[in-house]
Amino acid sequence: MEKKDKFLEKNEHLISDHDYDGIRELNNPMPTWWRYLFYITIVFAAVYMFRYHVFGDDLQIAEYNKEMALAEANKPKTAFDENALVLMTASADLDNGKAIYDKNCIACHGSLGEGNAIGPNLTDKYWLNGGSLKDVYQIIKVGKPMKGMLAWQNQLSPEQMLQVASYIMGLQGTNPPNAKEAQGELVE
Repeated sequence: MEKKDKFLEKNEHLISDHDYDGIRELNNPMPTWWRYLFYITIVFAAVYMFRYHVFGDDLQIAEYNKEMALAEANKPKTAFDENALVLMTASADLDNGKAIYDKNCIACHGSLGEGNAIGPNLTDKYWLNGGSLKDVYQIIKVGKPMKGMLAWQNQLSPEQMLQVASYIMGLQGTNPPNAKEAQGELVE
C-alpha cells in the first residue's frame, strides 16, 4: 500500500478529477510522435480535400476516363480486314517488309530466306503451314510456338505483318545458295 501511495504522490500531476467509486483515473498523454503523426494526417486530409474536391483536380476515375478517350481517339480510323488480304507490290511496302524481315527473321530463316537449322526455307514452293498470302500472314501473326516461331501480333501492326508476308511471298523462286532442303507440301 505504501508503494502505491508513493506512486500517486510522484504522479499527482497526472491524476484527473474523475472519481469512479473510489477509482481515480490517470491522465496519460499520448506520446509526442503519435500526436504529430495525427496532426500530419489532418493536414494531409485538408490538402487532399482542397486539391481534389475544391480546386477540381481530377480524381483517378476521371484521369482513367480521359486516358481511355484519348486511346479511343488515337485508334486507326480504317479497319484492317484480315479476310481480304491483298499482296503489297509497292516498293515502299516491300522495302518496309524487308527491313522488318532483316530485323526479326534473319536469325531463323537466313538473310535470303534460305532457311537454316531453326527455320524452314522460304524460297521454294514447299510450305509447312500453307503457301497462300493469308497462310503466311496468319503464321506471322500467331506463330507456331511448339516449332519455335514467335507470334508477332503484339510487336507488329497488321500492316507491318502484311508487308513482311508480301516480302516473303516475293522470295519464292529466288534459289539462294545453301538453301535448306524442301519441307512440307508443294503449293502451286
